[in-house]
Amino acid sequence: MAKDVLCEVNNCKHWSSGNKCEADSIYVVSHKGNQASNSEETDCKTFVPEV
Repeated sequence: MAKDVLCEVNNCKHWSSGNKCEADSIYVVSHKGNQASNSEETDCKTFVPEV
């Protein structure tokens, strides 16, 4: 896994200063099945709102 995963969603439980993601794993899905043409067609399922 990449050692530096960046994320700008600072209300996520896994977010850390410097826009770093501290999740143990990352799960990304496509809006259209198993393929995407650009980043706008994907979503991060790892996101968990910070409580």
